Amino acid sequence: MTTEQSALGRLSEVAAERGLRVCVVESLTSGRLASTIGAGDDAGEWFAGGIVAYLTDVKERLLGLTPGTDPYSAECAEHLAESARRLFDADLCVSTTGVGGPDAEGGHEPGTVYIGWATGDGVGHRMLALTGDPQQILDEAVDTATRLLAFHAEGIRPAGPRRAGSAAASV
Repeated sequence: MTTEQSALGRLSEVAAERGLRVCVVESLTSGRLASTIGAGDDAGEWFAGGIVAYLTDVKERLLGLTPGTDPYSAECAEHLAESARRLFDADLCVSTTGVGGPDAEGGHEPGTVYIGWATGDGVGHRMLALTGDPQQILDEAVDTATRLLAFHAEGIRPAGPRRAGSAAASV
């Protein structure tokens, strides 16, 4: 079992047990993270979905990124995660942005990756300086984002009834 599979299994278990709602927002990984998370056990019960916003103007219009924000930055990663968390009414969101390579972009070297996260208690990020070809960089970004989702899910306690139409609200 890979680290990613183990983290996904734990995320699936914790999200289901606690009635969490999880989402993702991606730039760098172009939907690969959502595909990975959506393959989790009973994901239909806890995975709210994902947004792929590759172009900066889409990030600005759809997710409210302030024009002029470096799209390959920690600030961008955190903003994307918090905005998507609110849009999906989620307990937890992780975002991916950065430079997959093979060339530098926006003054950032290939392998410069930011994984943002947001919960109801706050936001943060993890900066990665990865090496390898673009495929290896994307694989590591998805693996790290999956592990961060599992880690942060562990710290969230059940919110109780709050969403209209959710299973928790009808109990």
